[in-house]
Amino acid sequence: MQTAVVLAGGLGSRLRPYTVVLPKPLMPIGDMPILEVILRQLKSAGFSRIVLAVNHQASLIKAFFETGERLGLVIEYSLEGQPLGTMGPLHLIPDLPEDFIVMNGDILCDLDFGTFFLRHKQRGGVFSVAAAAREQMVDYGVLECGADGTLVGFHEKPKTHYLVSMGVYCVNRRALGWIPGGQNFGFDTLMHALMRDGEKVFVEPHRSYWLDIGRPDDYHQAINDWPTIKSSLGL
Repeated sequence: MQTAVVLAGGLGSRLRPYTVVLPKPLMPIGDMPILEVILRQLKSAGFSRIVLAVNHQASLIKAFFETGERLGLVIEYSLEGQPLGTMGPLHLIPDLPEDFIVMNGDILCDLDFGTFFLRHKQRGGVFSVAAAAREQMVDYGVLECGADGTLVGFHEKPKTHYLVSMGVYCVNRRALGWIPGGQNFGFDTLMHALMRDGEKVFVEPHRSYWLDIGRPDDYHQAINDWPTIKSSLGL
């Protein structure tokens, strides 16, 4: 039984005022909440056991998804007594398998979770990160100055290309050895610790659709994109 841990306990502060009433994972995208979209995708990819790490407005999430029978899934709940960050909640979950997925509960993307998971297992690393390509343009002419204050270079509205974490990870159980129990412990801290100790962390670039609905503008974009992206998700 393949397992996925979905982080659904955040306050959703950046998405206010919407999240004053609903927890962010229950915000609707088209005809279903974003978290249901994710769960349906995971089921299609072969993940049958879902652990929802919950905190803020946990009772609403539990009331909506219950045991997962409606979706043909086994859904369990892990309740945080205090905010534990992105990686800290893993210590509260019993019986984690050798490898499993961890992901945020507010992501709309067409990543093939099954293929991502398979590649992670084949590589044998302790951690894999799904990454999206992004481009940032500076809206000004950028000046390069020499030591004497003279102009030595000029770039009109330059663009920077980079990869960002999508909030979707494959994790080997060995990673728990770097995560302290009962503490707020984030993805960033874990990455620094793994690199420091020479562990292999693989990056899986994803060149297609990805959107984090954490801000109002992104949420509205997801709603506008839904009619097009829904078909590619097989929903």
